[in-house]
Amino acid sequence: MKQMMWVFVALLALAITGCTKKKEEPAPAAESTAAVEDKKPAAPVEPILPLPDAADVDMDKVLLGRTLYFDTALSGDGTISCATCHSMDHGGAEPRKTSIGINGHVGPINSPTVLNSSYNFVQFWDGRAADLQEQAEGPVANPGEMGATWDGVVAKLSKDAKYPAEFAKLYEDGVTKANITDAIAEYEKSLITPSRFDKYLRGDMTAITDAEKKGYQTFKEVGCTACHTGIIVGGTMFQKLGLVKDYFKDRGTPVTDADLGRYNVTKKEQDKHFFKVPTLRNVELTSPYLHDGSRATLEETVKLMGTYQLGRDLTDAQVNSIVTFLKTLTGELPAHARPQG
Repeated sequence: MKQMMWVFVALLALAITGCTKKKEEPAPAAESTAAVEDKKPAAPVEPILPLPDAADVDMDKVLLGRTLYFDTALSGDGTISCATCHSMDHGGAEPRKTSIGINGHVGPINSPTVLNSSYNFVQFWDGRAADLQEQAEGPVANPGEMGATWDGVVAKLSKDAKYPAEFAKLYEDGVTKANITDAIAEYEKSLITPSRFDKYLRGDMTAITDAEKKGYQTFKEVGCTACHTGIIVGGTMFQKLGLVKDYFKDRGTPVTDADLGRYNVTKKEQDKHFFKVPTLRNVELTSPYLHDGSRATLEETVKLMGTYQLGRDLTDAQVNSIVTFLKTLTGELPAHARPQG
């Protein structure tokens, strides 16, 4: 009897254990498509950013600024305009080694492009102007460039048949130096030139060819993007010309004041030969190259940059591949860039 009792107790314990056993956990649900997508490797961050299709500008000021930009009345003898050194037919730059000013004066430096220049972190090769309006002040009163005085320009434009009424519509105080430079700066701000490469950056894989894609890869692999980055592929920093090898010694001509670059502004020894890194947008159109206008072709300029900035002896194949890519940065001028008629 006692033995039967123990059997009954054992069976009861087993029954209780079976009833209280934790239910088996269900298999985890499959991850959602969105969760799987989130775990995919992030797309590589490109060192170059796409340009917008157009700038956010006041078009009335742009059109006034355009008239001023092409007007030789801003020079002392009526022969030079902003467009003389920043030609819309030459990628916003000039087709000569260095600028030619009033009375045939030969300037010391090659004029950089005005296209997309609102994205520069400073203006001029040496960065002496903070923005486009400040930049527009300089050449007019420079005796070796436009050779005028601002008082004289204001007086001349105030007597012009068209300008007083146009300025009155946009500025309470009419024709002034500040308003002239403001309008010119607004016009220059509008000179945005998106290219095929911007379509590629936005995801259109057919916008550039396989050879151009390879050139872009080479551009990145050899180190060009150490300086040429951002929305205009440059214009974001100062850099020494001859970073790893003495460019000016090898050039074989005397060093000029213009060669001193940023030093002319700061007077700091460590700033000698530092220049604003130029934009590479539309670079196909803006020869000759460098601040001294000493290189006629893109190929020789790319080769030189490899030697003096990267410490690399680029092969002809690498140079040609990079140049192939650089040509994708040639964009379209906005319709209003040139005067009508």
